[in-house]
Amino acid sequence: MKHAFYISTDKTKLDVGLIHHYLSVESYWAKGRSIEVVRRSIENSICFGVYKGNDLVGFARVVSDHSVFAWILDVFVLEDYRKHGLSKLLMEAIMDHPHLQNLQRWGLTTEDAHGLYERYGFIRIERPELFMQKVSKPS
Repeated sequence: MKHAFYISTDKTKLDVGLIHHYLSVESYWAKGRSIEVVRRSIENSICFGVYKGNDLVGFARVVSDHSVFAWILDVFVLEDYRKHGLSKLLMEAIMDHPHLQNLQRWGLTTEDAHGLYERYGFIRIERPELFMQKVSKPS
Protein backbone atom coordinates (compact mmCIF):
# COMPACT_ATOMS: atom_id res chain seq x y z
CA MET A 1 0.00 0.00 0.00
CA LYS A 2 2.98 2.30 0.55
CA HIS A 3 3.40 2.65 -3.23
CA ALA A 4 0.12 4.56 -3.55
CA PHE A 5 1.50 7.35 -1.37
CA TYR A 6 4.15 9.99 -1.96
CA ILE A 7 5.74 12.98 -0.21
CA SER A 8 5.99 16.48 -1.66
CA THR A 9 7.50 19.69 -0.30
CA ASP A 10 5.57 21.77 -2.85
CA LYS A 11 3.60 24.21 -0.70
CA THR A 12 1.17 24.96 -3.54
CA LYS A 13 -0.17 21.39 -3.23
CA LEU A 14 -1.02 21.73 0.48
CA ASP A 15 -4.66 21.68 1.54
CA VAL A 16 -4.40 24.50 4.09
CA GLY A 17 -8.04 24.12 5.12
CA LEU A 18 -7.53 20.44 5.98
CA ILE A 19 -4.28 21.21 7.83
CA HIS A 20 -5.99 23.98 9.79
CA HIS A 21 -8.94 21.74 10.67
CA TYR A 22 -6.72 18.91 11.85
CA LEU A 23 -4.48 21.15 13.93
CA SER A 24 -7.17 23.37 15.44
CA VAL A 25 -9.81 20.69 16.05
CA GLU A 26 -8.26 17.21 16.16
CA SER A 27 -4.70 17.65 17.46
CA TYR A 28 -3.87 17.79 21.15
CA TRP A 29 -1.14 20.40 20.65
CA ALA A 30 -2.72 23.12 18.49
CA LYS A 31 -6.38 23.30 19.52
CA GLY A 32 -7.89 26.61 18.47
CA ARG A 33 -4.97 27.67 16.27
CA SER A 34 -6.21 30.27 13.80
CA ILE A 35 -6.08 29.85 10.03
CA GLU A 36 -3.85 32.95 9.85
CA VAL A 37 -1.30 31.36 12.18
CA VAL A 38 -1.42 28.10 10.20
CA ARG A 39 -0.82 29.98 6.93
CA ARG A 40 2.08 32.00 8.41
CA SER A 41 3.65 28.87 9.92
CA ILE A 42 3.50 27.14 6.52
CA GLU A 43 5.05 30.15 4.79
CA ASN A 44 7.99 30.11 7.21
CA SER A 45 8.70 26.37 7.30
CA ILE A 46 9.83 23.52 5.12
CA CYS A 47 6.57 21.61 4.69
CA PHE A 48 6.10 17.93 3.90
CA GLY A 49 2.76 16.71 2.59
CA VAL A 50 1.86 13.04 2.35
CA TYR A 51 -0.44 12.42 -0.60
CA LYS A 52 -2.57 9.69 -2.05
CA GLY A 53 -3.18 10.97 -5.56
CA ASN A 54 -3.98 14.64 -5.08
CA ASP A 55 -5.37 14.18 -1.57
CA LEU A 56 -3.35 15.33 1.43
CA VAL A 57 -3.39 12.56 4.04
CA GLY A 58 -0.47 13.62 6.26
CA PHE A 59 1.66 16.63 7.06
CA ALA A 60 4.72 17.83 8.94
CA ARG A 61 6.75 20.98 8.96
CA VAL A 62 10.31 21.81 9.95
CA VAL A 63 11.72 25.12 11.15
CA SER A 64 15.46 25.37 10.60
CA ASP A 65 18.40 27.67 10.01
CA HIS A 66 19.64 25.01 7.51
CA SER A 67 23.01 25.00 9.26
CA VAL A 68 22.83 24.10 12.94
CA PHE A 69 19.29 23.44 14.14
CA ALA A 70 15.89 22.07 13.10
CA TRP A 71 12.62 21.62 14.96
CA ILE A 72 9.91 19.25 13.74
CA LEU A 73 6.31 20.37 14.30
CA ASP A 74 2.67 19.66 13.48
CA VAL A 75 3.19 16.05 12.42
CA PHE A 76 0.02 14.12 11.63
CA VAL A 77 -1.44 11.39 9.45
CA LEU A 78 -5.21 11.35 9.06
CA GLU A 79 -6.82 8.55 11.04
CA ASP A 80 -8.08 6.63 7.99
CA TYR A 81 -4.50 6.39 6.67
CA ARG A 82 -2.69 5.30 9.82
CA LYS A 83 -1.05 1.86 10.08
CA HIS A 84 0.35 2.08 6.53
CA GLY A 85 3.87 3.24 7.43
CA LEU A 86 3.19 6.83 6.42
CA SER A 87 4.72 8.37 9.55
CA LYS A 88 7.92 6.50 8.75
CA LEU A 89 7.74 7.62 5.12
CA LEU A 90 7.29 11.20 6.34
CA MET A 91 10.20 11.01 8.79
CA GLU A 92 12.48 9.49 6.14
CA ALA A 93 11.67 12.38 3.80
CA ILE A 94 12.39 14.90 6.55
CA MET A 95 15.66 13.29 7.59
CA ASP A 96 16.80 12.98 3.93
CA HIS A 97 15.89 16.54 2.89
CA PRO A 98 18.98 18.19 1.34
CA HIS A 99 18.63 21.42 3.37
CA LEU A 100 18.53 19.49 6.63
CA GLN A 101 21.78 17.56 6.41
CA ASN A 102 24.68 17.78 8.87
CA LEU A 103 22.72 19.72 11.49
CA GLN A 104 24.08 19.69 15.04
CA ARG A 105 20.72 19.47 16.81
CA TRP A 106 17.15 18.46 16.08
CA GLY A 107 14.20 18.96 18.37
CA LEU A 108 10.56 18.05 18.73
CA THR A 109 7.93 17.41 21.36
CA THR A 110 5.49 14.51 21.52
CA GLU A 111 3.09 12.98 23.99
CA ASP A 112 2.58 9.69 22.21
CA ALA A 113 5.05 8.96 19.39
CA HIS A 114 8.38 8.43 21.17
CA GLY A 115 8.88 5.05 19.49
CA LEU A 116 8.57 6.56 16.01
CA TYR A 117 11.12 9.29 16.64
CA GLU A 118 13.56 7.01 18.44
CA ARG A 119 13.89 5.05 15.15
CA TYR A 120 15.45 8.19 13.67
CA GLY A 121 17.94 8.83 16.45
CA PHE A 122 15.87 11.06 18.73
CA ILE A 123 16.35 10.54 22.45
CA ARG A 124 14.66 11.97 25.48
CA ILE A 125 16.47 15.03 26.78
CA GLU A 126 19.36 13.84 28.90
CA ARG A 127 19.79 17.01 30.91
CA PRO A 128 16.42 18.77 30.96
CA GLU A 129 17.70 21.25 33.53
CA LEU A 130 19.64 22.94 30.68
CA PHE A 131 16.54 23.61 28.60
CA MET A 132 14.18 26.50 29.00
CA GLN A 133 11.02 27.54 27.25
CA LYS A 134 8.63 30.43 27.12
CA VAL A 135 5.02 29.62 26.36
CA SER A 136 2.65 32.38 25.35
CA LYS A 137 -1.05 32.14 24.74
CA PRO A 138 -2.03 32.94 21.15
CA SER A 139 -3.52 36.39 20.72
